[in-house]
Parts: sequence; structure tokens; C-alpha cells
Amino acid sequence: MARDARWDIQAPFYIEIDVAEADIDRLEHVNNSVYPKYMEQAAWAHTLALGLDWDSYVALDTACVVRHHALDYIIAANLGDRLQVATWVAENDGRLAMWRHFQMRRASDGRTIFRGRTQYVTVRLSNGRPCRMPQPFVDAYAAVEHV
Repeated sequence: MARDARWDIQAPFYIEIDVAEADIDRLEHVNNSVYPKYMEQAAWAHTLALGLDWDSYVALDTACVVRHHALDYIIAANLGDRLQVATWVAENDGRLAMWRHFQMRRASDGRTIFRGRTQYVTVRLSNGRPCRMPQPFVDAYAAVEHV
């Protein structure tokens, strides 16, 4: 593996995604608009692994919505690449907001191709207004320590 074949934190949660033809743009690499889709897939898979699902969100009348993205495109991904899309909760104020970090690596050589950060805020499903994070969210979305 390449020299930078490591994660930004120890043992993050990750999924693997194979780059598909529909993800490729005219420049013959993954279009920049596709990376947030990969991020969402990893975030939902992580949420499920943490014990929350859509039914939990509905029962709590609460959801997490994106407030801000910060995206760093490092190396292009290409058709046929298998990507490891990692995510973890880096910060959680326990009240309204949390930051989820992302790192994507190419599985073939372990090189980091992308990093991102997303701030989520909690809202009521019934009215779309910001609300205090319910205790199950505080517990499940606890921040992890960085390496």
C-alpha cells in the first residue's frame, strides 16, 4: 500500500462503494456532485450501525439535516475504482449540532482521495424547526477521539 494508506482516526466506520458509470462526468472521473451522495450513504449506514433507523427518527419526531459542508477533493476517482468511505462523529454539542467527518480512500492503494466535514442540526420532523437533540441522538452520536 501507498505511504499515506491510513485513516485519520483509529478504526473508523466505513463502507465500500464501486464507482459506477453514472458517477463519471465529461472529464472521465467522478463528478464533484457525487461525493456528497457517497457521504450520505456512509452516514446512513453508520447511523444504522449506531442503532438508529428511520423508524427511530419518526418515533422521536427528530431528524438530522445538513447545515454546512466543507469538501476537499484531493485525487480524482475513476470508473471501476472501489472506494472506502469512512465517517465518524467528530463533535457533538449534545444540544443542537454535530459535525461528522468523512475520509475516502481508494481501496486498491489506500490513498486518500477526499476529505469532508458536515455540520448537522436536529429538527422536528413534524414542523421542520430546529429542536434540542433527544437523548438517544446524544448517546448514539457521541464524538470519537482523533488519533
